[in-house]
Amino acid sequence: MSLSFEHAQSVAIIGGGPGGYEAALAAAQLGAEVTLVERAGVGGAAVITDVVPSKSLIATADAAVAIAASGDLGVQLFARGADGKPLTPEIAINLSAVNKRLLSLARQQSDDMRSSLVEAGVRIVSGHGRLEGRDAVVVSTGPGGTDFDRIEADTLVVSVGASPRELPSAKPDGDRILTWTQLYDMKSLPEHLIVVGSGVTGAEFASAYMNLGAKVTLVSSRDQVLPGEDPDAAAVLEKVFKRGGMTLLSKARADSVVRTDAGVLVTLADGRTVEGSHCLLAVGSIPNTRGIGLEEAGVELTDSGHIRVNRVARTSVPNIYAAGDCTTFVPLASVAAMQGRTAIFHALGDVVIPLEQRRITANIFTAPEIATVGLQEKDIAAGAVNGVVHKLPLSANPRAKMIGIKDGFVKIIARAGSGTIIGGVIVGPRASDMIYPIAIAVERRLTVDQLSRVFAVYPSLSGSITDAVRAMHLVERTEGEEN
Repeated sequence: MSLSFEHAQSVAIIGGGPGGYEAALAAAQLGAEVTLVERAGVGGAAVITDVVPSKSLIATADAAVAIAASGDLGVQLFARGADGKPLTPEIAINLSAVNKRLLSLARQQSDDMRSSLVEAGVRIVSGHGRLEGRDAVVVSTGPGGTDFDRIEADTLVVSVGASPRELPSAKPDGDRILTWTQLYDMKSLPEHLIVVGSGVTGAEFASAYMNLGAKVTLVSSRDQVLPGEDPDAAAVLEKVFKRGGMTLLSKARADSVVRTDAGVLVTLADGRTVEGSHCLLAVGSIPNTRGIGLEEAGVELTDSGHIRVNRVARTSVPNIYAAGDCTTFVPLASVAAMQGRTAIFHALGDVVIPLEQRRITANIFTAPEIATVGLQEKDIAAGAVNGVVHKLPLSANPRAKMIGIKDGFVKIIARAGSGTIIGGVIVGPRASDMIYPIAIAVERRLTVDQLSRVFAVYPSLSGSITDAVRAMHLVERTEGEEN
């Protein structure tokens, strides 16, 4: 169903990642004339070189772990040698085949997204786009920037994403010193992968390559992995990493990374050195906002180059919106997609629900996964909210026992007095799926008693959510407490 306009509204979008893609679909659905400019392919870096291939790699690592751990469930791999005696089979990882598959999946996803846009009536222009003033986009479509296409539009959306941050003393070469976009060219499993950076990206790849069978050293400048995340979740992950044989170097800032005859040499700020076969640099990202006409159009940027946006993804220029990792909002693909839709709804006069930090659900695809939503325990400690926390280990769950889960927990955060659920953390397999009912509770402001009345399948991992909120039944209630 389209809105009724005096004249057809026109929308031009730079960048076809999750934010640009969803903005294009929403605009087409509302009856606007839509042009999407994308240089690499629909889906952008998120689909082609980031989220889709990395999570596909992690899925392969999870499969390897499942096979290796099946002996605990009584399932044993068996082979008989020529002499009739049993052999001990080994799990082999064909990294070249793995990478070929995941890049194929990424391209297939990109093609499917492109088909959806074409079917919706979106015009797609391949090339490098930049703003020309406040009402047009100029696209360089020819080799060397020789051909141009000018697109005028009532509403402009910038969704250009971000690129891996590089260090002057650790230049990626695409062979031994790598960013996360360059990992998929490796033909074989690295003998010893040194991961510099213990944020989400570093932790995910360290977890994946460890479970694929590589020796991994994780260099963290902080005192724990995943700084800023739930400390209990980080502690579980560190325990799993150490049990798997990973070397964790905390409070160890990398000073330089150089090539050697045998591989790489990482020098730490305190003078220590670490030698390995490959090094992954996971030290953050830089928004792709330089040289695309933002400042000339009057769009306000931060010192880091991120586009300042409000809760409806609007920039300092009324008809220019921005979505995704290039903005000052949370850098998640799901958030970029929501920003893209919200921007279009606002620009074209549809119903808009401004984005709120408390509604955002995030997941870290390590093994085990770490999923979070809403306010966290640190917010209570900081005095931002008067809350109550209850944590239940997954090891107490009957379904977890059946499938051999030993690590993880469910943590519920509720407002003291009303029992309103304001946040949660889940650590465990498929935490990204399990967090959803807690996210609904946060969104709809359900209380622990209301969520406890929802039937959970027995036995199921989600039953731990029910058990946790039931345990919070006696959270003191006070008349007049906000609900």
